[in-house]
Amino acid sequence: MSELDYKLLTALDRVVSEQSFEGAARQLHLTQSAVSQRIKQLEQRLAQPLLVRGQPPRPTEAGRRLLAHYRQVSQLENAVMADLLPDAPQKPLGVTIATNADSLATWLIPALTPLLHGHPIELNLLIEDESRTLDRLRSGEAFGAISINAEPLPGCRCDPLGQMDYLLVATPGFRARHFADGLTQDALRRAPAVAFDQKDDMHDRYIARHFGLPAGSYPCHAVRSSEAFVAIARAGAAYCLIPRQMIAGDLTAGRLLELHPQGRLIQPLYWHRWLLERGVHKLLSRRLIEHARAVLPAIDPGGASRV
Repeated sequence: MSELDYKLLTALDRVVSEQSFEGAARQLHLTQSAVSQRIKQLEQRLAQPLLVRGQPPRPTEAGRRLLAHYRQVSQLENAVMADLLPDAPQKPLGVTIATNADSLATWLIPALTPLLHGHPIELNLLIEDESRTLDRLRSGEAFGAISINAEPLPGCRCDPLGQMDYLLVATPGFRARHFADGLTQDALRRAPAVAFDQKDDMHDRYIARHFGLPAGSYPCHAVRSSEAFVAIARAGAAYCLIPRQMIAGDLTAGRLLELHPQGRLIQPLYWHRWLLERGVHKLLSRRLIEHARAVLPAIDPGGASRV
């Protein structure tokens, strides 16, 4: 096949996005049979399967590569049309970013707010652990990602943003109840911790590195909300790793105490995005980088430990 048929690619994208042929058919105003035929036609042209027909359907490796290309082209096309037809009525430009929850809860929204006020943007934030956000960029689901990885993906560029400083903290009452004799292995096996979700292994890696305890050998809540995460610590229900930016006032007032000052954790953050950025996407990248560098400490290569 000398060129791609984007009508067929659209069908593949909708099946994966909607996680069903039925949902794709509704989106495209077609029958399920017509959607299926379009994908089969694309597979025949490429002489390889593009979709694993399970529940839900998922793309093969070739399918993922095609979808990444299709989604990049779609966003770039929308940006070009906005430049070429500035006076025409337009729907908001969809902008998808993969971010870690801690950035979202601290500095990301203030970075994006001026752009949201000045441009018709439909923002979609995909929240992942900072070690997995690049998966969303790789798949084409997001045009940019905030990540702890400094190495850019093929076809992408990467700029340093700054670093997030994490402290192991608890309330004075929690420390008195659970760590009166210090952070011993015995005390840590009984004291409840909290992690962002079941996939978040930052806490596990930290405890294993500093105290030699493997994951699963101590109680650990899972809370997929940065605000609830901090609220549990403030309520004295658990100890946890929290970015300094989120609890500066609590530390100053003594509501939270640092439990292990010699084991502070630094996570560098980088902004990854496609090389082919223009229009709103380019403005967003510039605004995000400038704001992050203004409010986050610069990355220190010789700083405290990373896990």
